[in-house]
Amino acid sequence: MKIMVTGGAGFIGSAVIRQYIAETDAQVLNVDKLTYAGNLESLASVQGNPRYSFEQADICDADNMGRLFKEFQPDAVMHLAAESHVDRSIDGPSEFVQTNIVGTCVLLEVARDYFNGLTDDAKETFRFHHVSTDEVYGSLGEEGLFTEETAYQPSSPYSATKASSDHMVRAWHKTFGLSVVISNCSNNYGPYQFPEKLLPLMILNALENKPLPVYGTGQNVRDWLYVDDHARALRLILAKGVLGETYNIGGNSEMTNLDVVEAICNLLDELAPGSEGSYRSLISFVTDRPGHDLRYAIDASKISRDLGWSPQESFVTGLRKTIKWYLNNGEWCQRVIDGSYRLERLGLSGGEEA
Repeated sequence: MKIMVTGGAGFIGSAVIRQYIAETDAQVLNVDKLTYAGNLESLASVQGNPRYSFEQADICDADNMGRLFKEFQPDAVMHLAAESHVDRSIDGPSEFVQTNIVGTCVLLEVARDYFNGLTDDAKETFRFHHVSTDEVYGSLGEEGLFTEETAYQPSSPYSATKASSDHMVRAWHKTFGLSVVISNCSNNYGPYQFPEKLLPLMILNALENKPLPVYGTGQNVRDWLYVDDHARALRLILAKGVLGETYNIGGNSEMTNLDVVEAICNLLDELAPGSEGSYRSLISFVTDRPGHDLRYAIDASKISRDLGWSPQESFVTGLRKTIKWYLNNGEWCQRVIDGSYRLERLGLSGGEEA
């Protein structure tokens, strides 16, 4: 197969590409704009492989996208390119609208034009896989799980733009007959994650004896999914998912944010003990994020039942692998931090654009 991956230099996209190259015979075209969160160092292991190629391009550029479809002739598209950090969407929503909504629309239109020109046999196998988030569903109470039938109630500019893109993908399937599948995942973690997200931020701050800022009281709950488990699920959905269907992907690992930070501290105390006692002493509670959803939790029974997927990592095993990776890859972390992002607190503008 020839697979185009948008956003392939990002955290999840790079994990998908590493798996495709290592575990299959697929040819992969990585299309990435290389914004602050895109990092080709995450793909060092596949650089030079004849089945891997890279194009620096913006999904909002219809002419460039059309050229890439024409030249590469993909059998499938896995669309991961997105602005993805909630706090950044609070500081500047318009960039999220441009990439997540306008960019997805451009890509759908280019894919539709390409799809309409395929032979009947090629149309049978073509897939456009749109990768989304559980945040489109809004917030859960203390009980219940998100299912594929849960109504959308996005709370942040980020989740609102992802909800919009989900709706567009479904509309292009129903109106134009484009062959699509959609997935919505819970919070990802693992190696190569950009350090604005909770786990790498806490790990790197702790190693530098900086405060570990926890929003509010730390009781917000998330379902944690190891990135390699997610990548396996995405590949399975692309290959075997039913057209027009949505699949929720979760790690079966609900944790409060405070419990996550404390677990990180406990493991760092074991693996990289500090000179000033437990890293737990660095935990501090800060003003909560505007519109902070209380709880996310995924019911992943559909993908388990229909496609045979289940996570291989528990949060305990995945967190240990993650912390060991960051401890062993200090140079990668330092080069990321030396760029435009300096582990600063984002998302304090109360919803106004920066």
